[in-house]
Amino acid sequence: MSENEHNRADTVQGQPCGHLKKTIVMVGMMGAGKTAVGRALAARLGAGFLDSDAEIETAANMSVPEIFTRDGEPFFRRKETQVIERLLRTARCVLSTGGGAFMGAHNRALISQHGVSVWLNADQDVLWNRVRHKSTRPLLHTDNPRATLGEIYDKRVPIYALADLSVVSDGAASIEDMVDRILVALADRPDVLEQN
Repeated sequence: MSENEHNRADTVQGQPCGHLKKTIVMVGMMGAGKTAVGRALAARLGAGFLDSDAEIETAANMSVPEIFTRDGEPFFRRKETQVIERLLRTARCVLSTGGGAFMGAHNRALISQHGVSVWLNADQDVLWNRVRHKSTRPLLHTDNPRATLGEIYDKRVPIYALADLSVVSDGAASIEDMVDRILVALADRPDVLEQN
């Protein structure tokens, strides 16, 4: 982060930074930190926080891996789109989405219409270190999960690059540092965040 970016981040650190005019939608790979960073961003802004996967689980009364096993990924993706559309239309908040949510063109159009997408851009090594010991990632239930992660990464990164804003998640930054980086990126978006 440049000195100028540090100065801009310092003006917002530790205090609410304004009122949301649009929903801030966290996108990126599994393990990028969308939920943890999104929750901290919402707290900093004094805004609500929602997680699309958690909302799907609540509606289905099943975990995401259970939905994948019972009904398959296409069914899950349809439900994901329905939930994201409902959440975008009902509240301005910080919304964390599942890793595959931004892949759907309809989802991207909904997010563009009702919010702003923020890509937490982490490299494969950072992601692997965060997800390799977790059993809650159904797409990694393969014979070689590291290779599978790489294949998913290569397929998805060009789509994530379409997001409105990109913030590097390098594995060294704390959650609060990540919030600062996002707020710096949002400082040039008065259509999203009303500055105090």
